[in-house]
Amino acid sequence: MTPAQETAKLLLDIKAVNFRPREPYMFTSGWASPVYIDCRWVISFLEARRRIIELGVEMLRRDAGLDDVDMVAGGETAGIPYAAWISEAASKPMLYVRKQPKGFGRDAQIEGNLVEGSKVLLVEDLASDGASKLNFVNALRNAGAEVTDAFVVFFYGVFRGALESLEKEGVTLRYLATWKDVLQVAEDGGYFDAEAIAGVRAFLDDPEKWSLAHGGRGYDS
Repeated sequence: MTPAQETAKLLLDIKAVNFRPREPYMFTSGWASPVYIDCRWVISFLEARRRIIELGVEMLRRDAGLDDVDMVAGGETAGIPYAAWISEAASKPMLYVRKQPKGFGRDAQIEGNLVEGSKVLLVEDLASDGASKLNFVNALRNAGAEVTDAFVVFFYGVFRGALESLEKEGVTLRYLATWKDVLQVAEDGGYFDAEAIAGVRAFLDDPEKWSLAHGGRGYDS
């Protein structure tokens, strides 16, 4: 089993994943989706979260030079526990980044002692289109940090241009699993019935078409 498949299985086993093609989820962005994942759910499951962090740290050490990172920053709010676990596992100081400046104080969007010029790894729970990651990256950079990598447990991997928007700003997104990994493990393991699997596969094949057909937005709406 690959790290991506193992992560997907862990998320499925603790019921952090929901397939609901007959009653689509409506995201705040306006997209309709037959699938929903709650990575915040992981915080209550010790064995699953420990293994997910192990897998993440192994990948970050191999692919993102984690040992050379100076600090780990969690994005408010879901990224904070993941950043805490990764910073502890890697013996790195931690920060967290607010979505909006609090309005006063030094580096009002950053909590913690950020030394200018520090190389910082941004950590969040998941990424869909990448937009929120850029907000956190820009806040860190404006406060004097060097940010070239971001980590999430789960990347949707279906919305057009998500990785490109980050790469354009000099940020590489590192992730453990995507919806395609979850679909494969869910189908192989019989986690959902055939109708639910087919509905999710239709969404993954063409998320815009599926969303529009179920009352959601498309790329240009």
